[in-house]
Amino acid sequence: MKQKHIGIRIDEEILSKFHYVAKYDDRSASGQIMFLINKNIRDFEEKHGKIDLADRED
Repeated sequence: MKQKHIGIRIDEEILSKFHYVAKYDDRSASGQIMFLINKNIRDFEEKHGKIDLADRED
């Protein structure tokens, strides 16, 4: 799997709270982000059907 990197700007208080939640869930911040991204995709596909990447417009 080819891995990509993204960067975001985030408020310091929100980031601190995010780290707190990630630690509570026994995940790293990166692991928590991947969990949330994958959950979002699963939820989307359950509602709208499987995403066909052949149809994507990059």
